[in-house]
Amino acid sequence: MSEQASDGRAVPVVVVGAGPSGLAVATLLGQYGVECLVLDRWEGVYQLPRAVHLDDEIYRILNRLGVAARFAAMSRPARGLRLLTAEHRVIAEFQRSADSATHGYPQANMFDQPGLEQLMRENLRSVPSVSLRGDVEVNRVTQGNTTARVDFTDRVTGARESVLAGYVLGCDGANSVVREAMGAVMEDLGFEQRWLILDVDTTVPLNQWDGVHQLCDPHRAGTYMRVGKVRYRWEFRLLPGETAADFSSLEALHPLIRPWTRDAPAEDLHVIRVVEYTFRAQVANKWRDRRIFLLGDAAHLTPPFIGQGMGAGLRDAMNLAWKLAGVLAGDLPGITLDSYQAERRRHAKRTINLAKFVGRAMTAGGRVGSVLRRLLIPGLHLAAAPEPSGTARPAGFRTRFLALTGTSAVGRFCPNAPTSVTSNAARFDEIAGNGFTLLAPAITSAERERILQKGAAPVAPEAGSELHQWLVRHRIAAAVVRPDRTIMLTAASVSESISRLPSFHLVTANAERTE
Repeated sequence: MSEQASDGRAVPVVVVGAGPSGLAVATLLGQYGVECLVLDRWEGVYQLPRAVHLDDEIYRILNRLGVAARFAAMSRPARGLRLLTAEHRVIAEFQRSADSATHGYPQANMFDQPGLEQLMRENLRSVPSVSLRGDVEVNRVTQGNTTARVDFTDRVTGARESVLAGYVLGCDGANSVVREAMGAVMEDLGFEQRWLILDVDTTVPLNQWDGVHQLCDPHRAGTYMRVGKVRYRWEFRLLPGETAADFSSLEALHPLIRPWTRDAPAEDLHVIRVVEYTFRAQVANKWRDRRIFLLGDAAHLTPPFIGQGMGAGLRDAMNLAWKLAGVLAGDLPGITLDSYQAERRRHAKRTINLAKFVGRAMTAGGRVGSVLRRLLIPGLHLAAAPEPSGTARPAGFRTRFLALTGTSAVGRFCPNAPTSVTSNAARFDEIAGNGFTLLAPAITSAERERILQKGAAPVAPEAGSELHQWLVRHRIAAAVVRPDRTIMLTAASVSESISRLPSFHLVTANAERTE
């Protein structure tokens, strides 16, 4: 067992796959001091661009990981979304704010995925309890009563090796070996389309509206967006019989992209890649089997029409990491882990169904397409990942300390709002840290001491601050906020909240401040 812990124990957590989901969950676990080994097929970052958009909720998770400031330097806020007719007339425009929104960050952000993964890998090196090993092929995952075993091959030497793990997290993508090992299958949600993906670099300004353009053309739907300073992306639905090979030259691509590139000479357009993708809507029938969990594309595949594919995997990581860390430390009961699938599968399925609806409304032809677009347009400003309302209250959730009261705030995010009225006020996340938080309009010194004894952070925002106003608006006397920023419960008093506050004494790292 070449990769066992130095004292012969099993490694507490083995993460299979070092894409965004794997890097995120390993970093979060590492912040709690959990020893992790990450195994990946590639030695470095997989360089082909894939995801290009994330919203303010995912930006908030990046801040929790410690890379928000560096992400800000490599990303750019987008202005929103325009729906266009086949003749490129604007049907509707939906603005996204570049200012701080509910989560404290711009609502729509464009980026290059390899660049983000590089930031996440570099950040992971600063987490002492986590190690990353590349150039390995995971062949088999098995499990017993107390440990799981991961068999893999060194792709450089050909040597066969194994590692024992307390838990295995499958973050190994759509063709997941871990998913197969645990006997899970993907449930087809009834959506499949072939699309052409085109990435182009040019220093010539294209002089287009600086947001996402969605071409609602039933003959050939398309999407255009500016990703970076010189990077642009187009996506076009392929017609029956077409393949990416039919568009291997710039001459063949010109009829598709010319409406956006009229001011750019052909010789100044540098094609980075032209590839065919099949957009699918699928979700795994089970996300956990005893000591094995699925995250990211191994658990769900989302059509890209609302830009939530990669973000769903980071939500998985944020949901699972604190629960697993708490169980490993003995702070939380093992039954806590049962909530992962119940909470995340429901939310992922809702997101996928929303993406399906938006995709069909944008691409369908004839009377059906016209009806769908009439239904879509009035509410498209809401076309992002659904708020996880009910996240903390799935059917059959039995964990006693996650019992909830009936309030509209429960199961929703606590806003990352300023906690005082000063111009440079700290936001909620900066004070809350990585554990549980007791949030109330006022907390006495004695109550504060009792909260700290349970390992939680007391937060009492200044009267008149944005967060204080939110508490007043929702008539919240006291609330317990989970480490993933979900409101776990509300109560009539701080004292009652303290009595229902879990003990969670893990040493946690503070989130990075980006202001």
